[in-house]
Amino acid sequence: MPTPEKFQKLREYYNYLLPTMTGDSWQICESVLTVRKLKKGDLLLKEGDVCKYVSFMNYGLVRMYQLIDGKEKIIRFFNERTYVADYNSFLTREPALTYLQAMEDTEVAETSYEGLQMLYKEVPEANMLGRLVAEELFIDMCRRNTKDLCGSLEQQYNILVEQQPWMLQRVPQYMIASYLGITPEALSRIKARVSKRKLVVV
Repeated sequence: MPTPEKFQKLREYYNYLLPTMTGDSWQICESVLTVRKLKKGDLLLKEGDVCKYVSFMNYGLVRMYQLIDGKEKIIRFFNERTYVADYNSFLTREPALTYLQAMEDTEVAETSYEGLQMLYKEVPEANMLGRLVAEELFIDMCRRNTKDLCGSLEQQYNILVEQQPWMLQRVPQYMIASYLGITPEALSRIKARVSKRKLVVV
C-alpha cells in the first residue's frame, strides 16, 4: 500500500535510520500519525501546557524559547527532517517551561504520547527506532553544548556557521543573537570581524 504524501518524508527518515523496517510495521506507525499545519506565528506549545506530541517536521521552521523576566531567550531552532517537542514535558507529563512557535508556514506529522507507547508494544522495530532517534537528538544536544562551552562568542558563531549554515538565511539576526545570548549589536561586530579575517586570508 503506497504511503500518503503527507507521511512520505517521515517514512524516508525511518528507512534511513532502519532500512530493515517492514511495510507492515510502517502501516501500524502510520495509524497513530496525524498531520498539523501551522501558519507563521502559530504556537505548537505554550509554557504551562503538557507537551502531548512529538512532531516530525515535514517542512517549515520552529523556534523553542523561554520567557525570562518578560524577555525571550531562544533555546534552539528546528527545521525539516527533525523532531520537535519539549521532550522533558513529553516524557514526564509535566507542564512545559518553553514555547514552540512556527517561524514559517509549517507542517508536522505528529504522534501522541499514548500512540508512541502503543508502538513500543506492538511494533517490533519501534524500540530500535526510538533508540536511533534518541541518539540523533543526543548528538544534536552535544553539538549545542559544545557551542555553549566555547571560550569566545566568536568561536560560538563559527560553530553555528559550520554546523547550521541554514540559520543565517532563514533566521532574523536578532533571534540568532538571542540564541547566542548576546545583543544584535554584538553579533554584528562578531560578523564583521569574521568577514574581515576571511578577506585577509584570501
